[in-house]
Amino acid sequence: MKHLIAAIQFITILPVGRTIDLVPHKAAPLFPVVGILLGILVAICDKIASGFWPLPVVALLDVVLLAVLTGAFHLDGLGDAADGLYSQRPKDIALAIMKDSRTGTMGLVAIICCLALKWAGIYSLNEHRILFLIIIPAYARASMLFGIKFLEYGRPEGGTGHNFFQKPFGNTAFYPLAGLIILSFFAKWDCLILNTGFFILVALILLYYKKKIGCITGDMLGAMTEIIEAGLFIIVSAGNI
Repeated sequence: MKHLIAAIQFITILPVGRTIDLVPHKAAPLFPVVGILLGILVAICDKIASGFWPLPVVALLDVVLLAVLTGAFHLDGLGDAADGLYSQRPKDIALAIMKDSRTGTMGLVAIICCLALKWAGIYSLNEHRILFLIIIPAYARASMLFGIKFLEYGRPEGGTGHNFFQKPFGNTAFYPLAGLIILSFFAKWDCLILNTGFFILVALILLYYKKKIGCITGDMLGAMTEIIEAGLFIIVSAGNI
């Protein structure tokens, strides 16, 4: 339980008691569980808000709540990663740009586009709406496990994600993802679309990171989370016309 609390404290602003020291290789596999918790809160918000406002407003409130609950932690990473990766600079300079706390034009555009896609995807959800609101945030946070597992960390001097790469975790770390896949079966045939989309998006992002600078950082993990989340909402809403 203490590792779950530490994971919640690391990637959300939820008040869960006194601060607990983070043990990275124990906390990281629990990120999908934290995602489920976030998804449940968003689903509750969606259900309550739908009794007062039309769907466009409800979807916007869902997106805002996700950003608030995470303290815009992953969005900040998305902005920094976009500034560095799209700077068309060598690896060392790109990493230095990501470390700059200021958000540039590319970072701002990436954040706006990601939030817009997320809003459009949530707004378009119909069948299995509540299920997808619960499990997609968990899938997004599960994606970080692949980045930690399959790419080298790009800042040997240290950084936000440095400790997660010091002690590798085994394949058992992916058990929560297996649980998500089982939960997705409640979406019937849509589960095939969801899971195929997830693994394709994860593979494409990791291949892009590998080709672009050959490594990954904490900012890039955050960017991956946001892109997967927005992408999956868009993918699963594609048939709701």
